[in-house]
Amino acid sequence: MSTQDTEYQRVTKALAFLDAHWKERPDLNAIADHVGLSAAHFHRLFGRWTGTSPKRFMDALAHSHARTSLLAGLSVLDATFEAGLSSPGRLHDLFIAYEATTPGEAKARGCGLDFVWGMAPCPFGFAVMLISPRGLSALGFADEGGQMAAFDDLRGRYPAAHYTRDDAQVTALCHDIFQGEKPVPLALYGTKWQRQVWRALLAIPPGKITRYGDLAQTVCSPKAARAVGAAVGRNPISWIIPCHRVLGADGRLTGYHWGVDRKRSMLVYEAINA
Repeated sequence: MSTQDTEYQRVTKALAFLDAHWKERPDLNAIADHVGLSAAHFHRLFGRWTGTSPKRFMDALAHSHARTSLLAGLSVLDATFEAGLSSPGRLHDLFIAYEATTPGEAKARGCGLDFVWGMAPCPFGFAVMLISPRGLSALGFADEGGQMAAFDDLRGRYPAAHYTRDDAQVTALCHDIFQGEKPVPLALYGTKWQRQVWRALLAIPPGKITRYGDLAQTVCSPKAARAVGAAVGRNPISWIIPCHRVLGADGRLTGYHWGVDRKRSMLVYEAINA
């Protein structure tokens, strides 16, 4: 059996063990013993195959389980214990780390909000928008045939809200965004932390770029790059709040929610028109 096959089997065995025992929070030694390796060797192997650590993998499982519990109607306290966590504060920290929102805000799911939604052609394919009575709340993009999937993506952020379709209103707003000169009112629904990061994005001039680490330093500290990245990923109003101007640490066009090709087109468009 090749080394690669042996490593694959050990990592697979470790993942099955974690899937069955993550609530118990086994330590690194216990997991390594289960697959017959030293703790240091196993930690390197697991990181090489999964791109993360066993602890972070268990954190991700806990966050996913807790989110499912909250959306099923459990209280924050009950979701905490269902996820095998010691306190609601621990659950709060997980949600901030993984999606930059609190458990209570995730549970609300947009209840009580009313949105007009629709789609219209734009320089980057089709723009899909959610508009609240106070202003634009979400802007995404799609290629031909993908408009409804883009709407479902945006609606997934506020699944308990009420929606009314009006493509004419969206077309008019699309003109204001991409061709008009008057400012577009925004109605942002996010945490204080998210809004802080989004304001930092708004400070990046058209035609300019930055990196996640530099953006984190602007907001608070370079050590917050992961949390900043989560907040950037939750940006609801693409293009206007220019998350497309943020690059990876190595300067590459890292994953963009609406497609890396679209991100590249946006940067070229701005460079030409800046």
